[in-house]
Amino acid sequence: MADCSSAPPACGCKGIRSCLLCESLAGGLVRELHETKSFVYVPEEGVAEGIVASDAAGWWFPFPGVTLIEGFVTEDEERAMVHAMDEDGWRLSQSGRRKQDFGPKVNFKKQKIKVANFTGLPSFSKTLWERMKNHIVLKGFLPVEQCNLDYNPDRGSGIDPHFDDAWLWGERLVSLNLLSDTVLTMTSAAADDLQLLSTLNQHSEPNAIGNRVNNVQSDHQDCVHPGRPKTAVVPYSNVEVAVHLPRRSLVVLHGDARYKWKHAIHREHIKWRRVCSTFRELSAEFSAGGKEESQGQMLLDIALSFQGKSV
Repeated sequence: MADCSSAPPACGCKGIRSCLLCESLAGGLVRELHETKSFVYVPEEGVAEGIVASDAAGWWFPFPGVTLIEGFVTEDEERAMVHAMDEDGWRLSQSGRRKQDFGPKVNFKKQKIKVANFTGLPSFSKTLWERMKNHIVLKGFLPVEQCNLDYNPDRGSGIDPHFDDAWLWGERLVSLNLLSDTVLTMTSAAADDLQLLSTLNQHSEPNAIGNRVNNVQSDHQDCVHPGRPKTAVVPYSNVEVAVHLPRRSLVVLHGDARYKWKHAIHREHIKWRRVCSTFRELSAEFSAGGKEESQGQMLLDIALSFQGKSV
C-alpha cells in the first residue's frame, strides 16, 4: 500500500490511505482481490438478491437496517446547498476526498471531546432536519454533527470499508447523496455464517420478507430446477451487498447495517462529482439519562443553533 507521507500538497492521504495522485508516485497500487458473492439491495422488500449472471444468482437473504428515501431534496435545493458548500471552501482529506466538518473535535482513541471552534450545523441543514421528522425511521433524530464530503473521479476518490464510531455517535447514520448516483458497498467480517435462501422459495409477487420465507416453491419450479437446495450457508466475509444511491436520495443505516456491516464507496462507483452530507446523532451515553448527558446536551445546543461554519 502506498505511503502518502511525502505526497504533494494536492493530496490529503495519510498512512495506508491512497488516491490516484499518490498512487501515481508509487507506480500504481495493486489492490487485493477476493472472491465474493455479489448481491444487490432491494429497498421495496428489505432483502439482498444475488446479482444476475453471478454465482449468487438465485439466492437472497433478509438485509435489515437500510432505509432509502428517494427525491429527498429538489434540484434547486441541491444546487443551492452545493453552492453554499463551495463558497465555504473545502479541506483536503484522505483517499482523494475533500471535506467540511461541522462538529466537535474528537479523539476517538482517547475518547476526548473538544468543542474547539464548533459553532453549529450550517443554516441550510435546518430545513433538512425538519423534513427528516416526516419519516418514522428518523423519529427523535437530533443531529449533532455533519460531515460534507466531495468525491471526484479525477482524484480517484473513495472511502474504504469501515464502521462509524459507536462511543460518541448513536444508532442512526443519515447521508444525503448529491450531484450523481453512486453505490454504497456493504461487507462484513463477522465470524459466523450467513444463510442464503433460494429464490424458488419466494412468492411470485413478494410484498414482504415474510412472503419469501413462508411460501414454498411450486411443483413446476421443482421440475425446472431439479435438486436445487432451498438454503445454503456461506461465510459473511464472502458476501458483499450493493446499495444503489440515486442522486438527491437520503439513506439511513441502523441496526445490523450500522453495527454488523461495514460500508464503503469504491472509486469505480464515482463516475462524476459527488457530494454527500452525513449527519450523526449522539450515543446513549451522551443522551438523556446517560452518564455524559450534560456534555451531550451542550453539543446539541450548539449544533441545533444552525449557525455553524466548517471547522
